[in-house]
Amino acid sequence: MNSMEKAKRRYDETEIPEELSGRIQEEIRKADLKRNRILAFRRGLRGSAAAAAAAAVVFTAALNTSTAFAETAGSLPVIGAVARVLTFRSYEEEGEDLKISVEIPSVEMISEDFSGLEQSVNEEILNLCEQYADEAKLRAEEYRKAFLDTGGTEEEWAAHNIEIRVWYEVKSQTDTHLSLAVMGTENWTTAYSQTRYYNFDLENGRLLTLEDVLGENYKEISDEEIRRQMKEREQNGAVYFDSFEGIDENTPFYLNEAGNPVIVFEAYEIAPGSEGQQEFEIN
Repeated sequence: MNSMEKAKRRYDETEIPEELSGRIQEEIRKADLKRNRILAFRRGLRGSAAAAAAAAVVFTAALNTSTAFAETAGSLPVIGAVARVLTFRSYEEEGEDLKISVEIPSVEMISEDFSGLEQSVNEEILNLCEQYADEAKLRAEEYRKAFLDTGGTEEEWAAHNIEIRVWYEVKSQTDTHLSLAVMGTENWTTAYSQTRYYNFDLENGRLLTLEDVLGENYKEISDEEIRRQMKEREQNGAVYFDSFEGIDENTPFYLNEAGNPVIVFEAYEIAPGSEGQQEFEIN
C-alpha cells in the first residue's frame, strides 16, 4: 500500500465528530456559495492546472469527512468576509538526491465584483509556481551532471541534500488589503531565488501600487528613506553598492501589519550576496 492509499485510509477511518467547530461550518457554507464560480475557474485552467483542480475537489471532500483535515483548514488565513487564501495545490517529490516541496496558493474573493481579478492572479500564480519548480529541478539535474563530470562521487553529491521549495506567505491581512508573497528557493544556490508580491486593494478590487499607498511623490519619499536606512545600517557594518539609483514603479513591495509598504531588494541587487535580501519599511 503506497503512502497516498495509507493517508486516504487514515482519514476515511477517522470518526466524524457530532459537531465541527463554528468556524469550519462557516467555511463550508461559504465554500458552497462559491462552488460554481470556483469550479468554472478551475475548468478554465490549462494543462497541469487540471490536476490542481482535481486536488481542490479532494480538499472539499476531505473538509467534510475528516476531523484532522477540517481542523487544519480552520487555521487557514481568512480576511473578514472579503477574501481568503487557500492552498490550491500541494505536493512533495523526494528521490535519493533531490527533494521538491510545492505549495501553490489560491486567492478567493468573496465579492462577485472582483472575480476577474481573482482569476487572472490565480492563473499567474499557478503558472509562476509550476514554472519555477520545473526550472529549478532542471538546474539541479544540470548541477548534478557537472558535479559528477568533474570528479565528484555519488556519495559526495548525496551529501548536498538538494532541496527545492515553492511556497507562499500572507504578509498582512485586514478588511481593506491583502498582501501575499509567493516564493521559490533552492538550498544550493541563492542566484535563482524568486519572490513575487501581490498587494490587493479589497475595497476596489484591484492590485495596489506604491503610488496608491504613498502618493504621487512615492519615488522621492522611498528613495530618501531607503538611503537614510542604508547609511544607518552601514554604520553598523552593512555593505551596499554605490550604484543605487532609486526605485521605480516595478520595484517589489509588500504591506506589513502596520499597513506600511516594505520595499524589497533581492540578494546581489543593491548589496553583496552575503548581505542577503534587503527590506526597507517606508513609514
